[in-house]
Amino acid sequence: MTPPAATASVGVPGGARAPRTGPGGPLLLGVRHHGPGSARGVRAVLDAERPAAVLIEGPAEADALVELAGDPGMRPPVALLAHAVDDPGRAAFWPMAEFSPEWVAIRWALDRGAAVRFVDLPAAHTLAADPTWDDAEEAAGDGVPIDPVAELAGAAGYEDAERWWEDVVELRGDGDPAAPFRALAEAMGALREAYGHGGHPRDPVREAYMRLRLREARKEFGDSVAVVCGAWHVPALALRTTVAADRALLKGLPKVRTEATWVPWTHRRLARRSGYGAGIDAPGWYRHLFTAPDRPVERWMTEVAGLLRAEDRPVSSAHVIEAVRLAESLAALRGRPRPGLDETIDAVRAVLCDGSDVPLALVRDRLVVGDVLGEVPDGAPAVPLQRDLSRRQRSLRLKPEAQERELALDLRKETDGDRSRLLHRLRLLGVPWGEPVAGRTGTGTFRETWRLRWEPELHVRVAEAGVWGTTVEAAATARVTARALTAGDSAGATDPTVSPRPATATGPAASPRPTATGPSLSTTPAASTGPAVTRPITTTRPAAASTGSAASPRPAAPVRPIAPDGPAAPLTLADVAVLVEDCLLAGLTRALPVVMRALADRAALDGDVVHLARALPALARALRYGDVRGTDAAALGEVAAGIAERICVGLPPACAGLGADAAASLRERIDEVHQALGLLPDATGIRERWAGVLHRIAAHDRVPGLLRGRAARLLLDEERIPDDGAALLMSRALSPGTPPSDAAAWIDGFAGAAADGGLLLVHDERLRGLVDAWLTSVPAEAFTDVLPLLRRTFSAYEPGVRRTLGELAARGPGSGRPSASAPGAPGFAPAPDPERADAVLPLLHLVLGTEVPA
Repeated sequence: MTPPAATASVGVPGGARAPRTGPGGPLLLGVRHHGPGSARGVRAVLDAERPAAVLIEGPAEADALVELAGDPGMRPPVALLAHAVDDPGRAAFWPMAEFSPEWVAIRWALDRGAAVRFVDLPAAHTLAADPTWDDAEEAAGDGVPIDPVAELAGAAGYEDAERWWEDVVELRGDGDPAAPFRALAEAMGALREAYGHGGHPRDPVREAYMRLRLREARKEFGDSVAVVCGAWHVPALALRTTVAADRALLKGLPKVRTEATWVPWTHRRLARRSGYGAGIDAPGWYRHLFTAPDRPVERWMTEVAGLLRAEDRPVSSAHVIEAVRLAESLAALRGRPRPGLDETIDAVRAVLCDGSDVPLALVRDRLVVGDVLGEVPDGAPAVPLQRDLSRRQRSLRLKPEAQERELALDLRKETDGDRSRLLHRLRLLGVPWGEPVAGRTGTGTFRETWRLRWEPELHVRVAEAGVWGTTVEAAATARVTARALTAGDSAGATDPTVSPRPATATGPAASPRPTATGPSLSTTPAASTGPAVTRPITTTRPAAASTGSAASPRPAAPVRPIAPDGPAAPLTLADVAVLVEDCLLAGLTRALPVVMRALADRAALDGDVVHLARALPALARALRYGDVRGTDAAALGEVAAGIAERICVGLPPACAGLGADAAASLRERIDEVHQALGLLPDATGIRERWAGVLHRIAAHDRVPGLLRGRAARLLLDEERIPDDGAALLMSRALSPGTPPSDAAAWIDGFAGAAADGGLLLVHDERLRGLVDAWLTSVPAEAFTDVLPLLRRTFSAYEPGVRRTLGELAARGPGSGRPSASAPGAPGFAPAPDPERADAVLPLLHLVLGTEVPA
């Protein structure tokens, strides 16, 4: 139901009361969220007035969680997280940093025994907002929402609203701590009188709820009440209205059952440039301003010097002294009360970084923004899956960190094997804490390398995955089983003994995205003065939260994290093959039989050679390396062998008559199959048959030149054809009667950059001799036609490769052409030398980590 339109209450008359600084009425402290100047002022005023109750702008459900803020294990930055019980992906965050006025007020009240209440609109209404209640529609007559801080800065003659705020609040000297609150209340009163709700039609509803909660607090504590809220809301809270009028604004609001908790947050997520518009782009700098007891510029320059020294930059004490002097001089020249971030950055660039932006980027990333990750106590409410994950993280010594780091694992070690399985299981659950990267020994071996970074939104992903089970292993098994059964159903195979959709106490799992409570939500961009209501959108998976103006005193909006997609599309054969590999990597032995049945069913019904070729590499990797992780992958052998046989039968006909794009795509599949067959154990017969298939492709005139050239190259690499056989194929493909486009495609497939032909021509004297021999045999009258084709191929090589080939060609044809009389290729002995070959074995065992045989 659409809430009633706001009446005269959206505007605030000029006679509205200012915040109390003496007897008579509650304290109304209008702040800028995440503002250290506001936080210092709040603490000073509370110390002077010592109210019996402190009211905080935040979701009312957080009242039950406020005591946890005083726990010794709670370390900001943290955030209040509220989510719908039946749809955890519908969630919102209210972040707080050490320098946030709300956090300072909460800790002040808890330390002194004062009551703490959250007075903003409950998340139950925020997360269930009616999709017909649209800001754009209601604000159509009021224009674009205003930016109050920008309005005030413009009135003061400033073009930069952030600079104005720093000059009048953040960098001001000691004085009357209540003066800024009185001035802001008066200024915001004038703006509200002129602009009403300022293009934010939901604010009157929130403010009506705040007034009701304020009345309740005054009945209990009298006028000994302090309210800490965004400065924009102060005039509305000072407005005299009736209880009936406020309740009328709240009548008919939609509601959903919610749960709330504390979760760790990061400075990087507070920064606007990192994707979350919290109103500040320098949380590390603001934290320094708030925590530095004195001489903030000197202490800041000392921190910068320490960081640069750690990166082997030559920075002395004299550099620090000169940088401080320059920052203070710049502030004086620019008419600022003290050096701000702009002055310190300019001084750091000029003095400590020698005018370079490269080390300055490190300072911005590590200090101006920072990678601080908060902590919450174990007693904070959490879904069972989150508790199991936390227990596993502690037992495996995998601490979540905001800063990205690489983790190298040796799968032969029990702890590293458990870490690998945990990370793979989380990826299967849609919780990408870690991303696998290519390690020093490549992929698919007993070593793995992961890139880890914990983001606050992953808490929501864990809550969403909780519908699959109460432990990481059980949830991953249930989800993989459901995906496998989906593939089996689409292939005509079912398993009545396994339920694809687990049901839990937190809600039905019939759909990954329940819709009974309304559509998916995103949120208004977070600005600078507190949480804002969420706004319905039509998409279910926004790419990222949009960023708002850092100067706006609009509330810091709850962030809508990226949620998993809706019902998944049917899995292809390649998807099921990858799922098999994932089961082995994650150690999900209970899900493997179901996935194997789905794979067999899919493979039996899928006759597309491309699909079969896409599926084989994952199966080959699982067969090759499954035993390294302690899993039995022998059951895959029969399925993989069957798929390989069907590829050998169907590939030659599939290669005929293809266009250029289709041939390029099929070349990738041929390369993948060739590599996969090399990994299959006990597959000598299949590899022999594959060599026959390559012979047929290389000699078939109806096959595109790109594929024929690639097949010839693979056969040559495997020594399946002699040198004169490759020369014969090359001469036939590049004969004058061959169409130029087909000849160019053949040479690209045989020696093109996509096939690493450039490096091979540099290092393989035999292959270079073949190309040279063919090139010198081209008649003079045909050379002009062949030259553009060669230029097209060789121009794709890297510059270093082309230069080396030119140097080798300049040495003369004798060094690069194979001799017909020589028993072997130039530069090679007629037969291998076992003694020289054995000399490399100790180093090889050291690199591979294997034992040297006695």
